[in-house]
Amino acid sequence: HGCRRKEKRTKVQHVILNEEPFESQMMQLFYVTVNVCLTSNLCVTPLGLEGDVDLQFLLEGGKLLKVKSSSWKKNRMYKLHDDYTTIWHESHRIFKRKETFSIDDVDSVRKGRQSESLQKHTEAHVEDLCFSIIFKGRRRNLDLVATSVEEAKQWVNGLEKILSNMKKLNRHWIFNCMRKADKNKDNMMTLKELKHFLRQINVEVDETYAKVLFTKCDTSNSGTLEGSEIKLFYDLLTHREEIDVIYEKHAATGGQMSANDLLNFLLNEQREVATLEDALRLIEKYELDDSAKHMNHMTKDGFLMYLQQEEGSIFNPAHKKVYQDMSQPINHYFISSSHNTYLMGDQLKGPSSTEAYIKALMKSCRCVELDCWDGAQGEPVIYHGHTLTSKVLFKDVIKAIKEYAFKTSEYPVILSLENHCTLEQQKRMAKHMSSILGSALLTSPLEDQMPTAFPSPEELKGRFIIKGKRLNKLDAVYSNTSPAVEEDCVSEEDEAAETNNSKTDPNGQKAKKSKIKLAKQLSDLVIYCKSVHFSGFEHAKDNQAFYEMSSFKESKAVNLAETAGKTLCSVTLSRIYPAGSRTASSNYNPVPLWNAGCQIVALNFQTPSKEMDVNQGRFRSNGLSGYILKPEFQRYDGSEFNPMTLTKGPWIKHKTLHIMVISAQQLPKLNKDKPKSIVDPLVKVEIYGVPADTCSKETRSIENNGFNPMWNETFQFDIQVPELAILRFQVEDYDATSQNDLIGHYCLPLTSLQNGYRHVPLLTKRGDVLPSAGLFVHLMLLDAK
Repeated sequence: HGCRRKEKRTKVQHVILNEEPFESQMMQLFYVTVNVCLTSNLCVTPLGLEGDVDLQFLLEGGKLLKVKSSSWKKNRMYKLHDDYTTIWHESHRIFKRKETFSIDDVDSVRKGRQSESLQKHTEAHVEDLCFSIIFKGRRRNLDLVATSVEEAKQWVNGLEKILSNMKKLNRHWIFNCMRKADKNKDNMMTLKELKHFLRQINVEVDETYAKVLFTKCDTSNSGTLEGSEIKLFYDLLTHREEIDVIYEKHAATGGQMSANDLLNFLLNEQREVATLEDALRLIEKYELDDSAKHMNHMTKDGFLMYLQQEEGSIFNPAHKKVYQDMSQPINHYFISSSHNTYLMGDQLKGPSSTEAYIKALMKSCRCVELDCWDGAQGEPVIYHGHTLTSKVLFKDVIKAIKEYAFKTSEYPVILSLENHCTLEQQKRMAKHMSSILGSALLTSPLEDQMPTAFPSPEELKGRFIIKGKRLNKLDAVYSNTSPAVEEDCVSEEDEAAETNNSKTDPNGQKAKKSKIKLAKQLSDLVIYCKSVHFSGFEHAKDNQAFYEMSSFKESKAVNLAETAGKTLCSVTLSRIYPAGSRTASSNYNPVPLWNAGCQIVALNFQTPSKEMDVNQGRFRSNGLSGYILKPEFQRYDGSEFNPMTLTKGPWIKHKTLHIMVISAQQLPKLNKDKPKSIVDPLVKVEIYGVPADTCSKETRSIENNGFNPMWNETFQFDIQVPELAILRFQVEDYDATSQNDLIGHYCLPLTSLQNGYRHVPLLTKRGDVLPSAGLFVHLMLLDAK
């Protein structure tokens, strides 16, 4: 580890780039732009977009029709501000007037009538004029209609280019803070502006140090910093002492790192399987100095650039693609799953929306839930029955699912139906799914004869699987003699039954489990996921077909996992859902259920929480496919693995994880309304897995420094079952009098981490990347002695 402690913590820092890889040309352009913008004007055109026609169009702006409802449609002026990071728009509000929004707050841009509001409140003939700006978090979409098809294309193309550019360069956070600090916009910085700038970047310095830093950079003695003086200030500010120590230790060739020096670093510090060709490739890709590159050397700047890219990330870049065997039966995988997917908020009065399905699917969720009820004019609707949650048309949900199901992952999507509809509207549901989903809807087994096991995710690519009640056995598909039952009564889905069973009749007796009539047209769409009630392990073993699956309320599932751990793994396919008492859409801990082998552990995706962080961490690898292959010891019948009481077996692969939390970079201010408020960060390092491995440790807090805090604190974790372990970092703002506030977090499977010196990106509470922020750590996962 060997990093010196800093002497002046206000001094060390750099511009963080995000974890996306850069092409070599972009690196050179970035290097030149940094110098140009610091020695001349802080307002620079986004890289690669100089002279771009669409960008110029956005800067000039134009009138757009803003759509909120059928009766509220207003023409408003919109334009891109010349800082290239802000959209200005005309506002006629008297109170709470805000005329700008940051590109940083935008998640995506959708062309056409691809939002619920545009579909409801505009006509089909304006399809090519429409587009929507989708914001991060729960902020309402901005739905707009252009005056011509060409203008709509330019708006969408221009915004997408800026979004793509910002994701690559993370917006040069320091430059933006400099720009904000330059109050009179004269491209000079006074001492007062310098102190304001330091507060902007989350650093508290005393008056004396601020004057020393200013005087050192004011080489012209003019009382202001400009041109090369700002460049000198930037260099002092972005200097990272811990990188100096690492580089100097390994740069053994005339003060620089040769290809052989870099190879030794990769082999000995990063513990990578690397060759000299790999070292040369990194030099070619990340070295900024042509003379050093010509000698096959890497300078300190190139070394820092390498550490900040995906090769230097904590997350193994090989796991960004599908790398696991996808030819196993589908029940051999953990499947990313959502509960009450239609809800944007709580379970009592929150809005239902197609947008909730889109957000879940774009996060690689592969099992979504549809609570179906009779609607007006013969059209079924989806909402949380017997509550004040709003309703959304079933057919609109199916259209949204069809459009967005396979944009993030090409692997199968399970539609989990909770059916409360009458026969006629059930037939309508079946018709909508068949006509909208078309050939992608699985309507018969893939095999020519009755199967005995599930097909694989690979075989089911691009297909929709319906989970629900079925009138007969699956083998009826292959039988010509089976009577054609048009309708019959079946028991409710277990989740609906749980809700109804909690009710009592006028005599105080519990309501009986109700039955519903099921239409053949809907029943016939259920192939590999037939819902059945769980009547015990022995009954399931003797009577349950492989395609028959059960659902469990979280408390029942946890109880079964704790009391019958090794048995629960053998359930063919199981779905877990949150307790009905979670009216605020809170979440339960999914880890014990994964430990028990449950495949479909459904969470409330709309609710930011530690549980959702862990869920997204579990499914971060394998190409964001939404499918994670379970460890081998969880995939075969008769496994003796019990997460509650570990015994000797193939699951025990004792490891020791050494982690040194070295530093953090550019942590955001939490209280933007108080300019002098500076965070006091600390870092929690957590392991989630089997009970024996679950552990949490934390650093001390650093007072008044969110810009470049340094800890150099080391932790050790003993891990018995690494294949089920998840590593989580959480950065908090320490508060002695109340609960600490979350600054950022990151979570990943232990099997996906890279050893050595690594940067850790940080995410917001809602899972969005924090521009420029990150941790710098040293990790070593070793076989325990």
